[in-house]
Amino acid sequence: MNSKTIGNIFKGDKVIWMIFFFLCMISIIEVYSASSSLTYKSENYMGPVIKHMGLLGLGILTMICMLKVKCKYFKIVTPFVLGFSFLLLIWALVAGQSANGASRWINLVGFNFQPSELAKGAVILAVAQILSAMQTENGANSRAFKFILVAVAPFVFLIGLENLSTAMLLCVTILCMMIVGRIPMKLIGILVGTVLIAISLMLGTIMIIGHDDQEAAKPENTLTENVTKEEKEEPSTAGKLFHRADTWKARIDKFLDSKPVAPEDVDLNKDAQVAHANIAIASSNIAGKGPGNSVERDFLSQAYSDFIYSIIIEEMGIEGAIAVAMLYIFLLFRVGRIANRCENNFPAFLAMGLAILLVIQALFNMMVAVGLAPVTGQPLPLISRGGTSTVINCIYLGIILSISRTAKKKDGSQNAHHEAKIAVA
Repeated sequence: MNSKTIGNIFKGDKVIWMIFFFLCMISIIEVYSASSSLTYKSENYMGPVIKHMGLLGLGILTMICMLKVKCKYFKIVTPFVLGFSFLLLIWALVAGQSANGASRWINLVGFNFQPSELAKGAVILAVAQILSAMQTENGANSRAFKFILVAVAPFVFLIGLENLSTAMLLCVTILCMMIVGRIPMKLIGILVGTVLIAISLMLGTIMIIGHDDQEAAKPENTLTENVTKEEKEEPSTAGKLFHRADTWKARIDKFLDSKPVAPEDVDLNKDAQVAHANIAIASSNIAGKGPGNSVERDFLSQAYSDFIYSIIIEEMGIEGAIAVAMLYIFLLFRVGRIANRCENNFPAFLAMGLAILLVIQALFNMMVAVGLAPVTGQPLPLISRGGTSTVINCIYLGIILSISRTAKKKDGSQNAHHEAKIAVA
């Protein structure tokens, strides 16, 4: 296969592709290293990483397919994707599989699927359309603010019932899109104030309703990928709305009560995740132990997912941790440059929304890993092991690459036009 053929397959912005492949290489190395708990259970040392590589391969295929789709078709499918995502969220709430006490997953043709991952992209599509359709010379029309709230609120509510961290992630992303879309700052200020009051009331409600349940605080009940079918007692109306209150309270209490303690005083049974993550970071000795030499991977139950950044620090040191963080920063700035080159508003807002979503999620994961935020259950995009999130994130990148093709053609046409003018002159 010659370079021309390869170039025809991997179209779009080359920098985005490079960032993606760097993230994939880091992902394969670290997932292989961090999947010791899975290899012990399956007695197959290559099984978990081969499955992960297969998902990455599927993700690459989806990226190639998506980058060939013209941006106008993303507009056309938006209402259908919104409706489909909404129905899947309802399905997950009513008859979904349980993940750590939350109905987040549904089974489609033998595969576990998390509807909230698709719903995030659907909401960003809708917000991008609203912002682009209601732009004026002085920014977005004030009515766009109301339309965005109406479009976003049902999804945030449905997602928040089972996955509060994902709902918060989506809210922050939409807020950033509003700022980029030049929604009047007065309205954004009112929204932020209202949200802060709502969060305060919600946290107060959680702390009152939630019980100090040791079962909710167990490591296996605060993770993202433990999917099981559970028998449920019929809860009250309040119980249906706040059935996750015990888990949320346990996470908040752990974060607020965290104090520096001597190594000999650490309760590894009670605080296994956070404690072993801290040990992994501390034992890196700045330079790291080298790929495959992690020790804490054997003790962190979700070392390959929620806390993979801790394993990265342990094996690759501070330099590796900074390098991974910079890849996401480069992604954001590169997409910003692509958005700036877009002739139309919709692809620009869509590309920025998806990039902001990926980067903020990465930030959430990193903050949890280093102890700056309570456990959220958010995987590290394109690095953590996970089926739904890996494929969906690849779809998001495929959409960005599709937009980059249009922006690139625009640059090319402008340069050609400029050169023609010079030749005539």
